[in-house]
Amino acid sequence: MLTAGKRFCLLYGGSRSGKTALLCSAIADRALLAEGSRHLIVRKEGTSAKRAIVKDTFPKVWSMKYPGAPLPEWKDKDGYFELPGARQIWVGGINDEKAMERILGNEYATIFVNEASEVTYSAFLLLRSRLAQVCPITVDGASGELSQRFYADLNPTNRMHWTYRLWREGIDPQDEVPIKRQQYAYATINPYDNQENLSGDYLADLEALPERQKKRFLLGEYSADEENALWRRSFIKRTVMTEAGDWPVEMRRIIIAVDPAISNTSNSDETGIIGVGLGVDNRGYVLADESGKYRPEEWARRVASLYESLGADRVVGEVNQGGDMVESVLRAQSPEIPYKAVRASRGKVTRAEPVASLYERGKISHVGEFPELEDQMCAVTSGFDSKAAGWSPDRVDALVWGVTEMFPTLSARVSRHEPIPAPQFNMV
Repeated sequence: MLTAGKRFCLLYGGSRSGKTALLCSAIADRALLAEGSRHLIVRKEGTSAKRAIVKDTFPKVWSMKYPGAPLPEWKDKDGYFELPGARQIWVGGINDEKAMERILGNEYATIFVNEASEVTYSAFLLLRSRLAQVCPITVDGASGELSQRFYADLNPTNRMHWTYRLWREGIDPQDEVPIKRQQYAYATINPYDNQENLSGDYLADLEALPERQKKRFLLGEYSADEENALWRRSFIKRTVMTEAGDWPVEMRRIIIAVDPAISNTSNSDETGIIGVGLGVDNRGYVLADESGKYRPEEWARRVASLYESLGADRVVGEVNQGGDMVESVLRAQSPEIPYKAVRASRGKVTRAEPVASLYERGKISHVGEFPELEDQMCAVTSGFDSKAAGWSPDRVDALVWGVTEMFPTLSARVSRHEPIPAPQFNMV
């Protein structure tokens, strides 16, 4: 795939299969081919890009490819590795606005989107506009130019994800028109292809995963939406920010909803953190998804930061498992933040159904793309059981709490056990 002359290359497959290492290796080779060339590696979050690429994968790949050669110097202030001959390999996060200002000011000969499942299609379109650097090279005495290449990798998610639509279906997911297939190539790679570098216990653990996780993290397969899901992709209406950077409509209320995980291990659930708004048009809007696996102090900082950045009115937090801990952890980060505890008295599906109904009636729009949230939405069925499924829809839980807070009548219900009124004379 990497030598087939394709401009856009996707490498997808299971966990720990060597995808990132292989593409970092290709970027190192390409950087050394052309003096003055610039190359870019991005993830959704700058901190995870630095932790995974700068401090782990790239140094390991370099030492294996070029044993004895000093590691290129990391320029932390600007965010790039500097190689001899003014060659640069930039590393950053799409959500880091200051870093992206510097990054997007350059043209690149190579761009690599790592963990593309977390990245939106609009971000892909923005990044590909920077794949424009012209770099003269000489190979075996012949002069030419370094080809421009866009790489992406991921553990495959849902078949409606933009990577599947683009590379596998050959359809532009925004305009729904065919792409130029001759520019695109993809390949799969799975843990079995890298088993000499993995422990038998790790592979056995992947083989023991529930079916949904096994397809993604072991077999490296894109999954289809559940036929009986509460949400369908067609229910999700989308809008964007204005050119001035404002919400599509003025917001009457903005709520940050958090569904905290009770532990922080590799097997822990995510903490759902969703920002929602109620517009002056009386419609709901999903504004942000900051969900992920965090320690308590980390998710509390995320919630407080999102509260400030969105100009929110309140934070609501589910306390079924965390109890008073949820508020105390949040108060430690932001003592004055308006907070409301919510407790589930009904099951997840029962609480989610009225919210899904609002989507079906076109009452909720997403401001932008939230692929991981939307994948969860289209996987929760009417008979969903977290224990049987082996995963918890924490992003959906937070979404449901936020929307329910904006539309309180969704949670109103008449008790089925109210006493029968005594007969009155006018009733006879």
